[in-house]
Amino acid sequence: MAAEVFVFSKDYVLETELALLRPLQAEDINHLIPFALHEPDLWTYSLISAAGEPAMQRYIAAALKARADQKEYPFIVFDKRTQEYAGCTRFYDIQLTHQTTQLGYTWYGKKFQGSGLNKHCKYLLLSLAFDTLQWERVEFRADYRNHKSIQAMKSIGCIEEGVLRSNCSDNRGGRRDSIVLSILRKEWQESIKDILQQKCDRSK
Repeated sequence: MAAEVFVFSKDYVLETELALLRPLQAEDINHLIPFALHEPDLWTYSLISAAGEPAMQRYIAAALKARADQKEYPFIVFDKRTQEYAGCTRFYDIQLTHQTTQLGYTWYGKKFQGSGLNKHCKYLLLSLAFDTLQWERVEFRADYRNHKSIQAMKSIGCIEEGVLRSNCSDNRGGRRDSIVLSILRKEWQESIKDILQQKCDRSK
């Protein structure tokens, strides 16, 4: 099957029995404000904090601008099991010439963590990247102190590549070391896709 060309202006809607991802919109502020007001620690290890209403407004505006500038593609996540909006994720540093992207800026409300939702979302996004668009590499990064996030990445098949020491500022005025992980299209096709599909099936 020939690769589909990625178009920033296209509205990609992805779904499984449990999860639905659609493009983030300005109106989604109404769905995400409760997290910003009541769960500010969701962004403890994030480069950009969305804790508090003004911060969430800036967060969404910046994400939408990045899509308009053809740099990033943000999604809002809907949990079909609970019929609630659960968080956000996105492709960023999209390099169409090199057929690579980073997948991140991912966060979920606390009630959705550990529910299997993340695995369904990652399956959908990786399937879009590798099966539909036929990109060659998806990269993941995280604060080296964020052990929970790193373990979640490894659980879906990400391969650790190394640690970038003091490579960027964190959202608390300090510096952070960033761990780099990735999945290649060959790895996805040979084993990771099937393994992740099985994990998604068990989490239904």
